[in-house]
Amino acid sequence: MPDKRKVNKLYKKNTRKKLTFSQLIFIILASVIAIAFLVFSTYTPKKDRPKARQSSSYSKSVPSFRKDGSLSVISAKNPSPIILDIEVADDEAERMRGLMDRLNLSENAGMLFIFPNEEPRSFWMKNTYISLDIIYINSQKEIVSIQKYTEPKSTYSIPSEKPAKYVLEVNAGFTDKFEINPGDKIEYPSQNL
Repeated sequence: MPDKRKVNKLYKKNTRKKLTFSQLIFIILASVIAIAFLVFSTYTPKKDRPKARQSSSYSKSVPSFRKDGSLSVISAKNPSPIILDIEVADDEAERMRGLMDRLNLSENAGMLFIFPNEEPRSFWMKNTYISLDIIYINSQKEIVSIQKYTEPKSTYSIPSEKPAKYVLEVNAGFTDKFEINPGDKIEYPSQNL
């Protein structure tokens, strides 16, 4: 018959190995669970991720508004002129770029496009992220037509309906808010027009 001390010693030794093996399994499982928790708690589904802005050949960053002057809109229905801060687009490159890539435009701000001659005009909203009212103005500084609430990023043509030398882009709803209509006038320092 085997010695009881040896049997107890072997039993304790085997039990220790089993406890150590159980502990090892427990540690591995706890680690896997912790890693899985970290991975899934920091994971954002693709549909919830913010979209990266696509860069294009003409823009690497969002342009900021540049105040080039002030313009007054004289409305027949409004007793006092509406004053706007304006950014002027008076060369081909500036007119092509317009308000593209802008994410906002302050309430009393706009962009005035100045063309060398008066003729029928047409604009589009490609790469323009804000809805606009587009005001077409003839060489006598009279508003000839207004296209309201334009669709952002649209490539549809937005015509002037009549010949225009100037085009004023403002936030959508501006012309309704201040009751601006065809026949109303603008004033801008004559040396600039």
